[in-house]
Amino acid sequence: MRSLVVLFCLCGSLAFAQEKVEEKLPYYEIPEPTVGYNTGSVTARMVDGLGFRYYWASEGLREEDLAYKPSESGRTSAETIDHIYGLSKFILGAVKIEVNKTKEEEAQMSFVEKRKQTLLNFEMTAELLRTTEDLAQFDNERFKFWNIINGPISDALWHCGQVVMLRRASGNPFNSKASVFSGKVRQ
Repeated sequence: MRSLVVLFCLCGSLAFAQEKVEEKLPYYEIPEPTVGYNTGSVTARMVDGLGFRYYWASEGLREEDLAYKPSESGRTSAETIDHIYGLSKFILGAVKIEVNKTKEEEAQMSFVEKRKQTLLNFEMTAELLRTTEDLAQFDNERFKFWNIINGPISDALWHCGQVVMLRRASGNPFNSKASVFSGKVRQ
């Protein structure tokens, strides 16, 4: 009987610890906004909104959700998550930080690892942008920062919506307590 109690406590502790690890990921809620508006703080807030949407679009996805594909020509949720991860790396790279993972390392990443790294990429991007006064410093010979806004940031938002739609279709809807308007979770 004592062994059973110890086993129960250990399992409970592991489950609680796993929940705590999950709570430490960025964007469970959107961070408090900066005081005042400037180009960097507004753009950072866009990325924060993206991070929040991605957090809740991808929170609690099951294997069957990740494998769900609405048609032969469509992407699975897992493929869409991979694409959002790639966009997060591109966005972060546009503000001068490269994510240094080899193709082989990335191929070995689990969904949980990709989700975490995507959220961290969004968080690092937002932090860099928050302290930026002039986004033109991120322009380069290939493209202007405007292209990052209408390209990968907007594309990632679009794909977060697809993940939400796909998870609904596979029977695992988005947490309705997550308010995209307030960036908070309703109690």
